[in-house]
Amino acid sequence: MLSRWFPAAINTRPTEWSRAAIGMALGTLFSVWLCGQVFGLEVAQHLIGPLGASAVLLFAVSSGALAQPWSIFGGYLCASVLALLVAHVLGRTLESACLAAGMALILMCWLRCLHPPAGALAATLVLADPSIIALDWQAVGAAMLAGSGLLAFALAYNNLTRVRYPKRASEPVAVIPADHPPVDRQAITAEDLKSALEEMEAFFDVTPEDLEQLIHASERHAKRRSITQVLSGRG
Repeated sequence: MLSRWFPAAINTRPTEWSRAAIGMALGTLFSVWLCGQVFGLEVAQHLIGPLGASAVLLFAVSSGALAQPWSIFGGYLCASVLALLVAHVLGRTLESACLAAGMALILMCWLRCLHPPAGALAATLVLADPSIIALDWQAVGAAMLAGSGLLAFALAYNNLTRVRYPKRASEPVAVIPADHPPVDRQAITAEDLKSALEEMEAFFDVTPEDLEQLIHASERHAKRRSITQVLSGRG
């Protein structure tokens, strides 16, 4: 039972950690600076918590479904609008901040733009300091400018450091010629994986296409290992 608490091994190299760390630091700094130029540094610094959390996703796990452009853009928009609505109706209390975060989660799921740091943004905007309270609805613009700045930096930095972002769409399924040998009808496809994910009824930061590629890659490694074992046995 205690073994479940131990972290799984990270499948990335230290060079990738450094690349992500540099991108996170520079991206967060850029987004805060950009927001500060328009809305003031005091406002921008108050948003650094959600921005730092978003930067972890955008630079360290940029292939994840929660780190794609629509996730951060839509997530920030849902969170900021709902936060100000709740603040106007229920006031700026701890209870209303938690309510705003929960409501933002529901809206993000409905709009398919789930982005965890947006929950922190919703609570942050409800429990805002005087500089953000003075902005009133302009606080939505401040949050969106900061988030968009971080996203723009991630688009440039990730691709310049040879990390494809945003994630490209999956390749269409090729048409099998009539004279091609029959395909194994029990082979797992993206549709099967999608149905399995829906059946599990839980959040997974991975797409069916990613899982399909992982399974195919595992099958290739297993086949290569099997061939190597056969050849070594003959030797």
